[in-house]
Amino acid sequence: MRTSTSRTGGRFRSRATAGLTALLLPLAAMVGLASPAEAAPSATATYAKTSDWGSGFEGKWTVKNTGTTSLSSWTVEWDFPAGTAVTSAWDADVTSSGNHWTAKNKAWNGPLAPGASVSFGFNGTGSGSPSGCKLNGASCDGGSVPGDNPPSAPGTPSASNITNTAVTLSWSAATDDKGIKNYDVLRDGTRVATVTGLTYTNTGLTAGTDYSYAIQARDSADQTGPVSGSRAVRTTGGGTDPGPGDKVKLGYFTNWGVYQRNYHVKNLVSSGTAAKITHINYAFGNVQSGRCTIGDAFADYDKAYTADQSVDGKADTWDQPLRGNFNQLRKLKAQYPNIKVLWSFGGWTWSGGFGQAAANPAAFAESCYQLVEDPRWADVFDGIDLDWEYPNACGLTCDTSDPASLKNVMQAMRARFGSGNLVTAAISADGTNGGKLDAADYAGAAQYVDFYNVMTYDFFGTWAAQGPTAPHSPLTSYAGIPQEGFNSEAAITKLKGKGISGSKLNLGIGFYGRGWTGVTQATPGGTATGPAPGTYEPGNEDYKVLKVTCPATGTVAGTAYAKCGSNWWSYDTPATIGTKMSWVKSQGLKGAFYWEFSGDTANGELANAVHTGLR
Repeated sequence: MRTSTSRTGGRFRSRATAGLTALLLPLAAMVGLASPAEAAPSATATYAKTSDWGSGFEGKWTVKNTGTTSLSSWTVEWDFPAGTAVTSAWDADVTSSGNHWTAKNKAWNGPLAPGASVSFGFNGTGSGSPSGCKLNGASCDGGSVPGDNPPSAPGTPSASNITNTAVTLSWSAATDDKGIKNYDVLRDGTRVATVTGLTYTNTGLTAGTDYSYAIQARDSADQTGPVSGSRAVRTTGGGTDPGPGDKVKLGYFTNWGVYQRNYHVKNLVSSGTAAKITHINYAFGNVQSGRCTIGDAFADYDKAYTADQSVDGKADTWDQPLRGNFNQLRKLKAQYPNIKVLWSFGGWTWSGGFGQAAANPAAFAESCYQLVEDPRWADVFDGIDLDWEYPNACGLTCDTSDPASLKNVMQAMRARFGSGNLVTAAISADGTNGGKLDAADYAGAAQYVDFYNVMTYDFFGTWAAQGPTAPHSPLTSYAGIPQEGFNSEAAITKLKGKGISGSKLNLGIGFYGRGWTGVTQATPGGTATGPAPGTYEPGNEDYKVLKVTCPATGTVAGTAYAKCGSNWWSYDTPATIGTKMSWVKSQGLKGAFYWEFSGDTANGELANAVHTGLR
């Protein structure tokens, strides 16, 4: 969110019956194992995850003698990423040094005749997949080829087009001194496909199910290199998606909008929007000195409303105990009792105080509770929303708390506000690897929130004054997008990959456009000389203005763009919002939210598009 400006995008058991018998070469023999110039013994070791119960899993290695002579013993080595470990094992002696694991045969299952195979198993914790496998010091695919190095690891796969039964994976190429032949696609440690390209669509999956994917390259000699990093994916559906009646339709109401914008709570009624929303986030309260504080006392609870400005047509009196927006929201809820109102704290301008607040989450939560539940307006609010931009990352200012700070704060909020109040948060939509969504424990915090509002807008804008021009709220990637991972699909996929259910995620819609001037190219990707003129801010304009002054001339990645004269704008229209709402439903998301009410037309056509799209 913003107070005046924002950058979201630049700116998610028991052991089964034990396995059987044996595998390969003796430890003593490893002293004389093949040198790099010699061929290694002909044997293979393959891994499979046989079960996963959330808090742990069972893995199995199988060693096979593919040669013509007997093997007398075997040793399998591999690496697990940090956080993944073996907790118990059977049919092998398993030891570790850091993240490096070694399994050696038992005294009774070392010999292995030609063509024979043996398995050993283990229980583990974590979600990582093994990499760097070696069998008796050589490649687990049968040994290295003299004079030919194995390939490197491919890039960690990305996931897109996630449905109930399918996912599309893409990855960056591996390198090899003699050339890459193809790639093995591993799902939960088991190979499900071998492809020659850099993408694969896995179909036939189960709805609402967690999967882990990794990629392994093969060179022209059929040697495999290390396994890539893993990508967690959860398919949609599975009976956990909210139904149409449960969809969130949330809008932000800004306290400063009552000034220059002349936008008041009554406008929600006169536009017809009040009948088409489920939630209002009132923005913003401040975060100062480790506490929640009032953002604008005059607008919040002191401004006197005349009869023509008031929701119920009754003027405020000089001596009434509560006036301002809070009293108008109270009147709105009397007419529309289904609407839930949350008080939002932070935002782009006021997020700098969260770092100090995170140092004592319980005290921070107590201050917020006392303010939100102040007897003067306790009946107005149904909970709290935190707009921290961004935990352990940089927005207007840089936070250096730590990755656990968000989880700790949300846990304290839930403990203080209890189950009877809503606790939500607006979060980054940075879908890049190592970006903002990887900087904090969003998955850990998710257990304490009712839902996240994913700020899937402001991916691109005139902070890049010379362009390239790009839609600020792309639903998907597209050819020429300035930054991969800066789109709604990438953000939602990353968050689902962290184990966060779609039923806790709302898609963000901007009721405004971002624009450049000095542009000659009509389609995205053109150069510019700076921000286009805007009513309140250069490079930013309300939808209600743009639909008249610069109508859409095209669409890209699920959003609209327009060129009028030398100005180039991108924004959402009722048609593109309809497309996005269809996507929200296909992804099993909780619903949608928008920033913010005053950018809409007098008859609320964008809010109506969200409403009708989610029915």
